[in-house]
Amino acid sequence: MMTDYSIRRAKAEDRDALTDLCLRSKQSNGYDDDFMAQCTEELTVRDSWITGTEFWLAEDSSGKLAGCIRLSVEEDGATGELETCFIDPSCQGKGVGRALFDELHAQANSLKLERIGLDADPFAEPFYARMGFKTVGRTPSGSIPGRTLPRMELELQRGRASA
Repeated sequence: MMTDYSIRRAKAEDRDALTDLCLRSKQSNGYDDDFMAQCTEELTVRDSWITGTEFWLAEDSSGKLAGCIRLSVEEDGATGELETCFIDPSCQGKGVGRALFDELHAQANSLKLERIGLDADPFAEPFYARMGFKTVGRTPSGSIPGRTLPRMELELQRGRASA
């Protein structure tokens, strides 16, 4: 069942709810408590993310937080990095990701980005592939020594998403 979601910029008062969402979404992939403890710092939303990047959230019609997405722009001004993308486990498969990616594409267009990169959770790699990203290599995990993650990129055509 697809539901309508409203998209808005994240605000400072959303920080703790966003952190909770990120942790619950990550753990829904089957990760155990030890793994999650190692990821907690990396997944904790910071005020600087909200004020210094394009950080958007999706809410359902009752105002419940359904997902979030965060895009930063590299110094070259042509490349973006998808830093955060999480969907509430109860909202997965209901169009939240698509709604957030529509916002991501709109922001990428307005910023005239040529490419967006991301380090994907292995469980999310198929989702990102459906959103138009291609796996281009592996990158070290930011929280688990020895673990690598799929490095993915989305090529944009003249500031327009090609997906």
